[in-house]
Amino acid sequence: MLRAIYPGSFDPVTFGHLDMITRSAKIVDELIVGVLYNNAKSPLFSLEERVKILEETVKNIPNIRVIPFEGLLVDFAKKMEAKMIIRGLRAITDFEYELQMAQTNRKLDGGLETVFLTTSLQYSYLSSSMVKEVAAFGGDISQFVPDIVIEEIQKKIDKKRRV
Repeated sequence: MLRAIYPGSFDPVTFGHLDMITRSAKIVDELIVGVLYNNAKSPLFSLEERVKILEETVKNIPNIRVIPFEGLLVDFAKKMEAKMIIRGLRAITDFEYELQMAQTNRKLDGGLETVFLTTSLQYSYLSSSMVKEVAAFGGDISQFVPDIVIEEIQKKIDKKRRV
């Protein structure tokens, strides 16, 4: 069985992420969407919220599990018995960073492969940061994220306004 991990912060999950998840699920037996807890960042959504949103958005894809993790990706991969990491590339700048990460992970665990998929053209510009910025200024994010994300972001914005 080929088990792979598609890791990320997913703060929030975008249509670009979902495109990568859907495409990745077609080429492996089991895809683990690893939701990273990174205490160096202050995310818009808590780890639990990000997991819940992802579970809702991928519930119709049978070979996917959404699992939170912290620490090194290679340790998480070992724990999940995954032999492959899947990463998406939007631009050449992504490649430079992702190549360094893949080489480091390979050095830490020689049995772990990284596979790069290029994003679909319609999502090549899309990032979670951009979505949050557009939303913060009241812009329409419906072409970037699923409805559940729009609802959850609106709740966050409304809560900030009341404070």
